[in-house]
Amino acid sequence: MNTSYPKIFEPLTIKRTIIKNRIAMTPMGTNYGETSGEMSSRHMNYYNQRAKGGTGLIILENANVEYPVGSNGTSQIRIDHDSFMPRFYQLVETLHKSGATVAIQINHAGASASSARTGMETVSSSDVPTKKGGEAPRPMTKEEIETTVRKFGEAAKRAQDIGFDAVEVHMGHSYLLSQFISPYYNHRTDEFGGSVENRMRFPRMVLEEIRRKVGPWFPIIVRISAEERVPGGNTLEDTLNYLEYVDEFVDLYDVSCALNPSLQYQIDSNFLPDGWRHYMARAVKDKFGKPVMNAGNYRDPKVVEEILESGDVDLVGMGRGLIAEPEWVNKVASGDEAILRKCISCNVGCAGNRIGVNRPIRCTVNPAVPEGDVYKKLKVNQPVNVVVAGGGTAGLEAACTAAEVGCNVFLFEKNKELGGLSSFISDLPSKTRMKDFPAYLKERASRLDTLYIFTGVEATPDMLRPFHPDIIVNATGSVPLAPPIKGLRENLAEGNVKDIFGMINAVKAGEYPDDFCKDKEVVVVGGGSVGLDVVEFFAPRGAKCTIIDMLPEIGMLADPVTKCSMRETFDQYGVKEYVNTALQEVKASSFVVKTPDGEIREIPFDLGFNCLGMRSNNPILKELEETFGSEGVTIYPIGDSIRARRIMEGTMDGRAILNILESRGFIDLDPIPAR
Repeated sequence: MNTSYPKIFEPLTIKRTIIKNRIAMTPMGTNYGETSGEMSSRHMNYYNQRAKGGTGLIILENANVEYPVGSNGTSQIRIDHDSFMPRFYQLVETLHKSGATVAIQINHAGASASSARTGMETVSSSDVPTKKGGEAPRPMTKEEIETTVRKFGEAAKRAQDIGFDAVEVHMGHSYLLSQFISPYYNHRTDEFGGSVENRMRFPRMVLEEIRRKVGPWFPIIVRISAEERVPGGNTLEDTLNYLEYVDEFVDLYDVSCALNPSLQYQIDSNFLPDGWRHYMARAVKDKFGKPVMNAGNYRDPKVVEEILESGDVDLVGMGRGLIAEPEWVNKVASGDEAILRKCISCNVGCAGNRIGVNRPIRCTVNPAVPEGDVYKKLKVNQPVNVVVAGGGTAGLEAACTAAEVGCNVFLFEKNKELGGLSSFISDLPSKTRMKDFPAYLKERASRLDTLYIFTGVEATPDMLRPFHPDIIVNATGSVPLAPPIKGLRENLAEGNVKDIFGMINAVKAGEYPDDFCKDKEVVVVGGGSVGLDVVEFFAPRGAKCTIIDMLPEIGMLADPVTKCSMRETFDQYGVKEYVNTALQEVKASSFVVKTPDGEIREIPFDLGFNCLGMRSNNPILKELEETFGSEGVTIYPIGDSIRARRIMEGTMDGRAILNILESRGFIDLDPIPAR
């Protein structure tokens, strides 16, 4: 056991339940469930990986207590019927074998449900949508409230009978109980609205019914949005007041934050520091004297230990951190924190997949979320030489994966540093957490005896021949796109306009101090992630920012968390937006655009940026195919060298070198569970 972090590995007792350490897996929707509401085998393996990884408390994602009206998502797990109990029992039994304490979150989505999915009208405290543009729900009747109270109690009793060690009741994050608690949503005038006592009547009825069903010794955890961070919503002071009405039923407070309109504080944006919410937990603990759990971008074990040592928090919750690194606890326990695969808070594969486009969750830094790194048990059946051209995150993932199954791997990177675009973008102040991913890959690579890395060396076909490659991985990345628009390339060449590379180089050179940025007219063409990064840098420094895009919405393809954060930034700093607007010409100090009504308008700038996207960069791919294709060598393009995409797709491509090895007969993947 790592003695550097004694508080992390100190047990905690809640009622008669002992949690072996202070790390808890927070409940997060996965879209791994069956459409019936039952847990899938992939689902169960996902939780088992985190239990084997040493996590002390695992809280399963929200389970529906009243189907279909309370449903949250297309494949949400259910606990509203006895038929779901056997599969849950199997899971709990398995997780207990790894020493994990196991709870389940029970929930009713209320207005966060969707009539298009449930086939029935959504219900809530009032007729207020949970987010801008959402459907208006119908206020619940008293009879419906009483039915839902009974459903919560029955679900909690099932959880106890299954063998769960505790149950968590969700009273935050814009779900049904939150919709009654928050004055932002609750506009009722009956006994369930108005005063704090009235708004807490329904949640109190639920908790009272659960306690009646499960008895005095079964732990009840309550998740709250301690600060709602919306106009007219509950403040921390309001929360400390309303919890007085339910405290007698609570054994552990899971102190979270925010509602749907403030999603960037609920599913934390990447710029929020490790453990930033701990003061909220401290306030709840000081008032009620109950143990508190708190999540909020926890990644670094040093920060986790400090927060636990301070007493502000009794359990540190990790959600996305355990999606990225299921072995977090075991690696810290063994003193091997240098190889932690830390979440970078990008919110692309988790929130972006599940909330944004209704896919199963994935992860930018972990290409094997549900199945785990089981491939490491396999080895190639003969000597295999793999050459990788490009040392960005995609190339490094391919190189490490190939070496870990026994290949001889030779990686060439033309720059002096590894990490590619991830390392480069992480030089922006708001993107520093991205440094963790290439740092992890470099540490992982350094431990592999059959991986040889050459930096400052640009790969050419002639240079690669002496390595007798069986597989050549082309991972040469992408470069900024400069379409043939009048004046664009000339002004980029002359430095009047910069792309993202030029902008970051200028930041690193100290060319944009705060006093320089103030009141500068900054105009960005391109409303994708790169354009948002530029605005995110300049707007808080006092620049007058304008962003232009051909699409009908700025940040249209961004994940939901980024969209909420973007909207907050734009509103706070008065960022001007031009949508459905096409760039016509670039001049030395202005962009000429065509607005949706056909008007040609000239927009002057002090600092102009071309952020029209990225394009694949393949300087040697054709030559590689011509030189080696007829010799039986497999040429495998990955990442942005195929087309400009996100880091996540490159990581997936890198791990998929296993499939190339299988197709060549070098390895048998049958033992690997299908994704």
